[in-house]
Amino acid sequence: MPAERLSVVITRRLPEVVETRMKELFDVELRDPDTKMTRDELAAAMRRADVLVPCITDHIDAGLLGQAGDKLKLIANYGAGVDHIDVSTARQRGILVSNTPGVMTEDTADMTLALILAVTRRIPEGLAEMQAGAWQGWAPMAHLGGRVGGRRLGILGMGRIGQAVARRAKAFGMQIHYHNRKRLRPELEAELEATYWESLDQMVSRIDILSINCPHTPSTFHLMNARRLKLMKPSAVIVNTSRGEVIDENALTRGLRAGELAGAGLDVFEHGHEINPRLRELPNVVLLPHMGSATIEGRTEMGEKVIINIKTFADGHRPPDQVLPGMM
Repeated sequence: MPAERLSVVITRRLPEVVETRMKELFDVELRDPDTKMTRDELAAAMRRADVLVPCITDHIDAGLLGQAGDKLKLIANYGAGVDHIDVSTARQRGILVSNTPGVMTEDTADMTLALILAVTRRIPEGLAEMQAGAWQGWAPMAHLGGRVGGRRLGILGMGRIGQAVARRAKAFGMQIHYHNRKRLRPELEAELEATYWESLDQMVSRIDILSINCPHTPSTFHLMNARRLKLMKPSAVIVNTSRGEVIDENALTRGLRAGELAGAGLDVFEHGHEINPRLRELPNVVLLPHMGSATIEGRTEMGEKVIINIKTFADGHRPPDQVLPGMM
């Protein structure tokens, strides 16, 4: 007699190839229409599922986990970051949590460089002028941006994505500087030609472009606060493709409006999709709707990792990408 299939609830639509494979393996409930679940819907899903497959927009806190009941055994997160899940409380309740690390490294690094170029070369301003039909022809002093070659790039967070950004920036002729919880191995530091700064304050005061590539944890919340933002040069640019909570968004907005920073490129925001309207109005700011990992290849690979985690759990083993509280 075949074993009973796990019941799996997916909170958002995933690539068709991923959903098809999931339906072959598990008793799957898809999300249709593709809208964000309410808190009540999430609670109900957690009560009827063996496995929940959430994403970054689903905030699963202790209160929600308290409503889960005894059926839920695995939260197989679709994404690498798990700061939206109370992993400690889940563990206390006997619920495993897994994620999908290492999949979006190259895609996010590509987007980081795209934002650096967009801000420093004023690409959106030129695009807006062309779309409005306002271009009057070439002029020597029109649309002057800055050359990225030779600029100092400071990378805050030198994990997989930070290192991928460093490799790309090095190819563009940029000087690589970084701040990280742990210093890189000497051979890796030499390969990247990267200069380590133990003091974040000292690094941000000296670089031309700051790239945020660290996760959101209690220790990184508002790591770039008003005081640190004021340490940056007025000609400096800040780019964030990691987590919006790392930057004090109101302080950043004030600094940009006051001319204390030259520009910003943001793919993530402190309050999700609720963005400071004053930030949206600034011509020297490039805002994207969390597109860092938005490639067909990346999203499919994320789904494949979710499937492997669930299948391994169903076979009675520990999911290969299990997240433990001490890892965060």
